[in-house]
Amino acid sequence: MSDAFTVLWTHDTCRALRKAGCVGERPPVAFSGVHSSLPAWSGASVGDEVYALHVNRRVVFVVSRMRVIDMERRDCCGTVPVTWQDPAFPGHGDWSMLGAGGCGAAAVHVNATPVRFDTPVPGDLLSRLTWRNRRGQTRGLTRSSSRSTAS
Repeated sequence: MSDAFTVLWTHDTCRALRKAGCVGERPPVAFSGVHSSLPAWSGASVGDEVYALHVNRRVVFVVSRMRVIDMERRDCCGTVPVTWQDPAFPGHGDWSMLGAGGCGAAAVHVNATPVRFDTPVPGDLLSRLTWRNRRGQTRGLTRSSSRSTAS
């Protein structure tokens, strides 16, 4: 049975996606890492779905749904950098804003829906969302956390 996860794409990431003309395109890859500058996809496995979310003006948008294909470096990633000045994933330069240059970045190949910024999560649905924390406990948004995450 597959799991579902979320990843928050920042204003900078979304701005870079728009500027690069990636709206309407399907990302073939995203990036994970252990450093706080990147999302940690450590709990995700092949077949799991990851929903990229963006919060803008207190509205949560689903930017893309990505199904994990694999979490390994492949030929499409390009050559492994020899020096710190070399790009980490030259084969995915068009999608580098998703974290290719992050500290300790690792490629996560995905089958994704097109990037879009016009699919809000209905407000009444937000109160029914649940997630499982690292201890395996199912949690929901609390009144105070829903205020702080939506601003």
